[in-house]
Amino acid sequence: MSFSQEIKGVALSLEGKVALVTGGSRGIGAATVRLLRQAGARVVFSYRSAEKQAAELVAECGGETVCRAVRQELATVEDGQALIAAASGLFGRLDCLIVNHGIWPPHDQPIATMSLAQWRGTLGINLDSVFGLVQAGVAQMLPQPLTQPGAARGHIVLVASTAAQRGEAFHADYAASKGALLSLTKSLSSELAPQGILCNCVAPGWVRTEMSAGTLSDPIASQKALGFIPLGRAAEPEEIAGPILFLCTPWAGFVSGEVFNVNGGAVLVG
Repeated sequence: MSFSQEIKGVALSLEGKVALVTGGSRGIGAATVRLLRQAGARVVFSYRSAEKQAAELVAECGGETVCRAVRQELATVEDGQALIAAASGLFGRLDCLIVNHGIWPPHDQPIATMSLAQWRGTLGINLDSVFGLVQAGVAQMLPQPLTQPGAARGHIVLVASTAAQRGEAFHADYAASKGALLSLTKSLSSELAPQGILCNCVAPGWVRTEMSAGTLSDPIASQKALGFIPLGRAAEPEEIAGPILFLCTPWAGFVSGEVFNVNGGAVLVG
């Protein structure tokens, strides 16, 4: 039998793994939940207010024996810690932590008039809660027995943004919070890779989600946003979920501290 006959495909399998996806009821998060389940992982995801969408997603992904939704505000360090405790209690372990939640205040806000409430609110959700998630998540992963010899002890994927690398005028709070995730990724890699926990970052650009719908549905704003993307369009959520899945599999077992740009080449323009 020839090689082409023997090999039918390459499996991105997460059988036996447990993953937590924050902000998992919609958009990139929901696409990631679906893909992780297709790869065989049991998945816990958090949501803040989209209860109906969360319940529908759980049912779509096989029901509560393999997929669970946890309602959890993520605005403080303590919120992140609480979610890890709840998630790890549901399936008994945590192998993959995908930090996807975040806010992008859609209105332009000059730095000279940005309120302290907006600054603190954005950083609370986009950064403080991430610290709580990562801190508690690592504490959960380190003592766990390995699912198989030689495997990584855990995977952490932080979802940042093109704005983290290029900045974004009138959205300094968002860009600063996401920029911090790049440094956090590199710091965690240096610290945790020797202990078998691999941390990487996925940096999307414009993606067709509810968060970006206002901009992408406006002809003028959309033309301006898409004009900086060499591919000439926004991404679909599944196109971000794919790289996230890859970074949680053994095929990414020698990848640590990387910023995986998934933005149609936009980060190289302008």
